[in-house]
Amino acid sequence: MQIQDLPYPDPGVPDARSGPRFLRWLFRNQLPGQLRSLAWGLLHFASVASLPFCVGIGVQAAVDRSGSRLALAGGLMALACAGNAVGDTFLHRAAVTNWITAAARVQQLLARRTATLGSTLTRRVAAGEVVAVSTGDVEKIGWFVEALSRFTAAVVTIVLVCVGLLVYQPALGVVVVVGLPLLALAVLPLLPHATRRADVQREKAGRATELASDTVAGLRVLRGIGGEELFLDRYRRASQEVRHAAVRSARMWSLIAAIQVLLPGILLITVVCYGVHLARQGRIAVGELVTVYSSVMLLAYPLRHFEEIAMAYSFSRPSAKRAARVLSLERAVDAAGAPGPEGSASRGRPSGDLYDPATGLLAPAGRLTAVVCGDPDAAGLLAERLGGHAAHAPDAPDAARNGSVLLGGVPLDELPLDSARACVLVQDKDPVLLSGTLRELLDVPASGAVGAHEALDAAQCGDVLAALVQGSLDAADPMDARLTERGRSLSGGQRQRLSLARSLVTDPEVLVLDEPTSAVDSHTEARVADGLRDLRAGRTTVVFTSSPLLLDRADQVAFLHGGTVAAVGGHRELARTEPRYRAVVTRETETEAKTGGTTGDTTGLRDGDGTGAGIGTDDLSGLDKLVEIEETA
Repeated sequence: MQIQDLPYPDPGVPDARSGPRFLRWLFRNQLPGQLRSLAWGLLHFASVASLPFCVGIGVQAAVDRSGSRLALAGGLMALACAGNAVGDTFLHRAAVTNWITAAARVQQLLARRTATLGSTLTRRVAAGEVVAVSTGDVEKIGWFVEALSRFTAAVVTIVLVCVGLLVYQPALGVVVVVGLPLLALAVLPLLPHATRRADVQREKAGRATELASDTVAGLRVLRGIGGEELFLDRYRRASQEVRHAAVRSARMWSLIAAIQVLLPGILLITVVCYGVHLARQGRIAVGELVTVYSSVMLLAYPLRHFEEIAMAYSFSRPSAKRAARVLSLERAVDAAGAPGPEGSASRGRPSGDLYDPATGLLAPAGRLTAVVCGDPDAAGLLAERLGGHAAHAPDAPDAARNGSVLLGGVPLDELPLDSARACVLVQDKDPVLLSGTLRELLDVPASGAVGAHEALDAAQCGDVLAALVQGSLDAADPMDARLTERGRSLSGGQRQRLSLARSLVTDPEVLVLDEPTSAVDSHTEARVADGLRDLRAGRTTVVFTSSPLLLDRADQVAFLHGGTVAAVGGHRELARTEPRYRAVVTRETETEAKTGGTTGDTTGLRDGDGTGAGIGTDDLSGLDKLVEIEETA
């Protein structure tokens, strides 16, 4: 595999049982590139190692006044220099190719696993860890894979040089053969300490990255409550901890590097002193002493690869462990095994009512069902379950961990992933907008029945289009306007409506929306509710919300309490007959719910015409979020 051939058609199935097993699997899959790198490395190191013998022949020829042998020495040196140049050039080329292709393979595997797990990934692995694995860790893993072939070439070269010295000059060769293993193994006792310090550094760096990601994501809210300095101080302390950990790690590695310089120097001095003693006794010639001296001096170059491979493994081992942890995560259907040929998954894409046996929630086919749940976290877990994503959070309610959601009587967990996602689309409460043009954002797999402009109109995105055109000087058509990263140039309500339009374009059999209008004002929310109802007519739609404006337009409302459906009916009916439902929707206190303290229209804080005058539930939920953030800070 060459760099121009990336990405891989199939990156393979990794052995993710542990970090070392994953590294071995990656090495086997990179074997052709490793062999090329090894071949060029042998040419390079062998050419470098042959230079001392050429120099020794030349010096001895000069002492003996032999012109022919001096010419031979010059020719051999020219040949060795040419081999060194060619070997070094292509070794670097092969090594960089191995590095990039190995990192690309890991990134493809991580991207495929992320797409398979969906939103459940960040529930099972911290967001900072996912970022660290997909950025810095893949480079460290690629570094180890790339360095391994060069290290192998260096080891083979050192063995050949030692054998050659034993044959060429046994007396000095014995000194070199005994001293080199001691040099190579001298740093081994320090490696565990260096590895631990490097692990601490990476752990602190992952925490700092996660803190920075959370701060940037909530920057608008932080500015609104004046919390920038508080979180800035937290990140400053976290970054200082990373700096101190990095300095402690660098000190250990600098000590290892110093030992790698000191010990070869001691060996060189020993060889020179002993060689001079032998030369005075006439047991070796001057050229032989120069050859052995030059060989020991140049062996310091391949010996440095022992330090490099130790560093590469120390850094890549925890990186591979984290990558293996992410790659070992599976959906429930993948862990249980694919259904047999007679299974329900083989009958094609199902359709019909959406039913969750764990909670008793039934969303009739072709109707708009609103779900009210007092616990936002439980609502988010249920929304994921309705999309066929099993809940894996250890503190998830029992109802969220049992059973399988049925679509037309077919368990979603038994469907292939692509079929399940084509049937049911879940939009969570914090959807991500990718950078690019609006046309690219809405270019998603779809049935073709809903056009982009219809979806934008239903989601009330007129002001969003105007803002995008105003912010893009070279885009006359709003569809060609560019979105910044995660849509940060837009308000929270504008991002929500664009995300809703993207979901409407796909036109799935079942659309599950988790708080799709929580950041939208009441007037716009009323129009979004009408547009959603009209555009999704005849399609199954489930909306998790506590907004009276959306609830009043639903065909039916299901109220969840204690993890199960406690009541089903119309919004106005439930508001009159179910105190617990009324308490969630109107934000009554327990005392008001018991005494009936709420007066007036209990269908929501709206005008009688339903246009949404006054304070909406979104405003209240927004205040709740700000208070929660302040308390956390």
